[in-house]
Amino acid sequence: MNHYQPKRLLITGGAGFIGSHFIHDLQKKHPEWFIVNLDKLTYAASLDHLKKLPHPEQHHFVQGDIGDADLVSSLLKKHAIDTIVHFAAESHVDRSIAGPEAFIQTNVLGTFTLLEAARLHWLTHEKRDAQSCRFHHISTDEVFGSLTLNDPAFSESTAYQPRSPYSASKAASDHLVHAYYHTYGLPITLSNCSNNYGPHQHAEKFIPTVIRACLNQTPIPIYGEGKNIRDWLYVDDHCEAIRLILTQGKVGESYNIGGNNEWENKKLAVFICELMDKHAPEHAPHARLITAVTDRKGHDFRYAIDDHKIKTELGFTPVETLHTGMEKVIRHLKAAFF
Repeated sequence: MNHYQPKRLLITGGAGFIGSHFIHDLQKKHPEWFIVNLDKLTYAASLDHLKKLPHPEQHHFVQGDIGDADLVSSLLKKHAIDTIVHFAAESHVDRSIAGPEAFIQTNVLGTFTLLEAARLHWLTHEKRDAQSCRFHHISTDEVFGSLTLNDPAFSESTAYQPRSPYSASKAASDHLVHAYYHTYGLPITLSNCSNNYGPHQHAEKFIPTVIRACLNQTPIPIYGEGKNIRDWLYVDDHCEAIRLILTQGKVGESYNIGGNNEWENKKLAVFICELMDKHAPEHAPHARLITAVTDRKGHDFRYAIDDHKIKTELGFTPVETLHTGMEKVIRHLKAAFF
């Protein structure tokens, strides 16, 4: 099995939800790795996510755009970067429907800029081989399109059928990553994950929206009939999966990461409300707050992940159940609220 050991990493989007969790996780498990964190600090990011790092001296933050080719190239050279872990992305589906251009700029052109900088720096100038550099790209299950209730779950060989500007932009970036491997030999790995949740997630996302509505005693908006199904993955489990792919994954391969938690949106909202009834019994039943709203345009019905490959090849299994993970999120948001 391949055992790749990064020394100096460029992590894009490291002040965002998943990226910041990944940095905390790496610093606990690999304090010897030096991290350069490149983040534009848009609405979805915050330096507060990077407080109390275990080894702050091993973390260097740079505010900037992944689409800035000169900046990216200078960082690779100045910090002798051997590994890129690419989180930075526009990821809110509703925002992509309202304004798709930013998604093309960041997810497609930004990824291209990183790939091209890595190719020129590692392969052309430094003549590195596949064992001395790595580009890991974080993607989404949404690139595979929408499933019916009885369709088999997405596997790594499922054909891409993106249906929103967001998923189309991520699909384009995935294709570029694979193209740079097949055309230039750039050593890449890629992961497609299901819906993440956990502390510090942006307030617009589904689970924080439900919990905050319960805390504020305001309506809980549920699209349409609430029948749409998603698989939920706790963010720290996702980070561990990425670490395994980065260090043990096969170059040129994609890995699907799932949480084994398929829930209808409305049923998940009811489940969260039941947990909130225990945390705030004076406001029970919280399920009375659930309110149907006009459905999202082109709303995908179901996503599901077949995680057989990452389980069998890398030994990954999520640790958190939906109950244990949700309790952590509720406690975090309650502490912030009060």
